[in-house]
Formats: sequence, C-alpha cells, structure tokens
Amino acid sequence: MTTRATAKKGTRPATTTTDAIKLLTVDHKEVHALFQNYKQLAGKVAGSDERQALAEQICMLLTLHAAIEEEILYPAAREAEVDSYLLDAAEVEHASATVLMTQIRGMAPRDDLYDAKVAVLGEYIDHHVKEEHDEIFPKCRESSMDLNAIGALLAARKRELMAEMSEGQEAVQ
Repeated sequence: MTTRATAKKGTRPATTTTDAIKLLTVDHKEVHALFQNYKQLAGKVAGSDERQALAEQICMLLTLHAAIEEEILYPAAREAEVDSYLLDAAEVEHASATVLMTQIRGMAPRDDLYDAKVAVLGEYIDHHVKEEHDEIFPKCRESSMDLNAIGALLAARKRELMAEMSEGQEAVQ
C-alpha cells in the first residue's frame, strides 16, 4: 500500500486535522479501560461468555491498532529517521502480543491460564504503550513527520479494517 504518510510538515490533507499521536492515544486509553474491566470481571469470577466477549473485543482492537501502526506509522517514522531500534522493539512487542492473542482466541475462559494470559497481555500492552508515549511519540513529534496527514491515513485504514472484520463476521454467521 502506497501512502502519503511521509508528507512533510506543512502539507495537510483536506479531509482531517486528526493528529496521529492523539488518535493512537485514544486507542491506548480504550484498550486500557477494557483490560481494567476484564480484571474486575475475572476477580468476580464472571461468566465465561462475558469474559470471552471482552477478551475478544480486546484482541480485535489490539489487532486493528497494531496493523495501522505497522502499516502506516512505523514506516513513516523510519523514513523520518526516528530511532530504528525503538521501532524494531515495538514491532517485536506487537509480534509477542499477537502470539498471546492467538493463544487466548484458541482457548475457552474455563481453560487453565485463560485469565492469566489476558492479564499478561494487558501487562505487555501497558509496557508497550509506555514506551510509545515516553520514547517513540516524542521522537515522532520532533521529526519531519506530518502527524495530521498520518492521522488521516491511520483513521481511514482503521475504518477499512473494521469494515473487513465486520464483513468477515457476517459471512461466518
């Protein structure tokens, strides 16, 4: 996919003024809140269906978020010469989270370690988000990246992926 994500500061898409970092931060907050809800449900030994639905929602949102970062933000950051070590580490963290999400999706909430795997996934994500906010995002802000243009691309791609997921779910039903 060819993007305009590497546009220099000063060039703005006509359609939006969405800052990429603000958009991603909203995602981070939403997922964090879902992990907190899951923790409360697991502590109350909530029903399997409720916990599984919430875990699936978490995994879906994380999958979308990782995809848009990997397809758009990280390549643009690399082109703007943002610290490649940090970006490499972020991609490895995404891969580790994906392995854990695959395990969670292949389990039932009554299985041993289900709640523990969701909790550890939350810890991975908290660590990843902290590194993004403390290290990657500030370097992106300092770079030549046009965060508004990238934000527009992130939002559009997220909508596309959500539509694809919805279509896939309808086909299964």
